[in-house]
Amino acid sequence: MNFRIIPLLILACLSLNAAAEDIALQKNHPDRYTVVKGDTLWGISGRFLKDPWQWPKVWRMNRAEIKNPHRIYPGDVIVLDTSNGNPELKLLRETVTLQPGAVEEPLEKQEIYSIAPNIIAPFLSQPLLIENDELDRAPHIISGQDNRVVLSPGTRVYTSNIPEGSPTHWSVYRNGEKLVDPDTGELLGTEAVYLGDLNIKRFGAPASADVVRAKEEIFARDRLVVAPDEFKSSFVPHAPDNMVEGRILRIYGGVAEGGPNTVVSINRGKKDGLEEGHVLAISRKGRIVQDPDYKNSDSNKVVSEKPKLKELNFDVKTGSDGKKIVNFEKDRPDTNVELKSGQVQLPNERVGLLMVFRTFDKVSYGLIMNASDAVYALDAVQTP
Repeated sequence: MNFRIIPLLILACLSLNAAAEDIALQKNHPDRYTVVKGDTLWGISGRFLKDPWQWPKVWRMNRAEIKNPHRIYPGDVIVLDTSNGNPELKLLRETVTLQPGAVEEPLEKQEIYSIAPNIIAPFLSQPLLIENDELDRAPHIISGQDNRVVLSPGTRVYTSNIPEGSPTHWSVYRNGEKLVDPDTGELLGTEAVYLGDLNIKRFGAPASADVVRAKEEIFARDRLVVAPDEFKSSFVPHAPDNMVEGRILRIYGGVAEGGPNTVVSINRGKKDGLEEGHVLAISRKGRIVQDPDYKNSDSNKVVSEKPKLKELNFDVKTGSDGKKIVNFEKDRPDTNVELKSGQVQLPNERVGLLMVFRTFDKVSYGLIMNASDAVYALDAVQTP
């Protein structure tokens, strides 16, 4: 009987250790942390965990709680409990003891965000991804007051039909760059260029409105889209439940390469199971190199080929400031390349992590959270 109990005990211990090893803690993690103004959920996660996207596991969250988590405020205390062999985080609210006769007026607190809002805010209403040429069917500006060509803040404008009962605050856009899947060639949508905002003063056909903000010059024929509601800030960083694989489409900010706090778009979206808060690993596809010791069967000479000048992979563009931008990763080869004799495909290397903060059907926008190397368009992304 004893011989049967011992293996069961060993198996239980191994199972416990395996579960604990799934969640790697930071080497010098705190036992507790008091949230301060300016913290982000990703930053707090990184204080305790090597992989911040495992936050739901140590918080013991189910799917409903991941999508609608409890809000965390400055002053709250997060405690790490390892008493049962598995790390678990718990939230303690600060308490205040009042003296008799004392009245405390609570100060309004701002919940902490998942990621820094000042970085992603311009991408929550812009760029707006337009699918199925929807922008061409949207209301448009017909004319400005007194035949003005350039419509600036304070200008009265007239638009096509906006029926009674519609929202009063609208954003102004025009068609921008098309996003095409690099693997299939499918048109994923068109990024609309955000121009400004206006408020409707009179509904009808035509309707009248006042321009309240202009980021760029606004003209007749520019299109109107209902201004978005306040962006979702309370999502939790977590890995997708299924394997998601895609590519980076564009890097924003007027640069040829990305790094931490750079916004990117990827060729995967809601139809692929992506949602706000999903974390994806960024990988650099391994280069194809020639084995220096490979000898051609037709001779005893070592094969060594240098790329011809016309085969070098770069192009040069001019940025908005007039400076030259060199893109050394212009056209990275496709994933399925047949190797020639003596060629070796180097393994893919992880170069960073991104968090998705806005999703459309076929495209998502994400923020690079960390990177050990430069991130380029066409780099691979996948479930970590």
